[in-house]
Amino acid sequence: MTSAPHTEHGTEDLCVAGAELYERALGHGHVAVRDAEEVPCLVDLGLLHPVPDDLGRLEPLAPAVALNRLLRGAHGRITREWRRQERLTELFAPLLRITPEPGTVPDSPTLRLLSGTRRINQAIDEAMAQARDEVLCIQPHAGMVGERGNAAESAAYDRDKAFLDRGGRFRTLYQHTLFHVQSIYTYAAAMTGDNVARGLDQVPDRLFVIDHTVAFLPADGDGSLALEVRHPALITYFVTAFDRLWRLATPLHPTLEHRPTVNGITPRQQAIAALLVEGHTDAVIAERLGMNIRTARVHIAKLATTLGSESRAQLGYLIGESGILKDREGEL
Repeated sequence: MTSAPHTEHGTEDLCVAGAELYERALGHGHVAVRDAEEVPCLVDLGLLHPVPDDLGRLEPLAPAVALNRLLRGAHGRITREWRRQERLTELFAPLLRITPEPGTVPDSPTLRLLSGTRRINQAIDEAMAQARDEVLCIQPHAGMVGERGNAAESAAYDRDKAFLDRGGRFRTLYQHTLFHVQSIYTYAAAMTGDNVARGLDQVPDRLFVIDHTVAFLPADGDGSLALEVRHPALITYFVTAFDRLWRLATPLHPTLEHRPTVNGITPRQQAIAALLVEGHTDAVIAERLGMNIRTARVHIAKLATTLGSESRAQLGYLIGESGILKDREGEL
């Protein structure tokens, strides 16, 4: 048995007893199944696996291999949720455009389709005028849902500043590529008060949640249609999804936190590496990370050179062996 006593912990934690047993497994090449019964975290994390020809033993798996398997699973779950959101939006879009005969269908206040940037901005302004607590915002691109042009940006500034002056809190998630846009920093600095911004390599489409009671999200690709959602179950879902992404994000404002370079691989190349091991094409990688395909290919070429890869297949293998995705574990 392991020398340290086992302690109860979460499914994604590793206790001292588990760490000691895993070190022993690495040293001997295996451990007995009975020794691992008190530390199930090792099997749950994929660090130990059964031996096909000896069911009484467990063999250790290399940490980099186990980690990459877990990361692929986490990336897959996030991707499936985003695709599900896109499919639902596409599914409901034609239904939301149908205009029922007066009196045949009750007008539900929990879901409204807003058409035109003027109507969208008006609805957001009305909700913001009554907001007092917290606004959650996801911004894959510059500008709010439905807002276009300098006049709209000025109106948004006044509206957001008034909300902060009332003691409200603003939390905004940007895509990391927007960190290089000076207007993002200028806007954040001008919004004095409880205003915090973070960034992720990948974010879903725009989302605007006000006081955990109403949300606005795009219903088409050009910003001319938006959904106003007031259904409590949907609002709870949006807030939960935002909070999970928020915990994974890197601070941008008020203090910028620079993500570390690992073994000569930049944070942007680490993000590309994570998508490469999922098997995505250059075009998909560029779209997901908010860059053009030429820039994506330059980063991929630099990544291959750094790791000494001579082919796409070999690059995926070398990424797994290099451990460069290890520091991304906390992001997932």
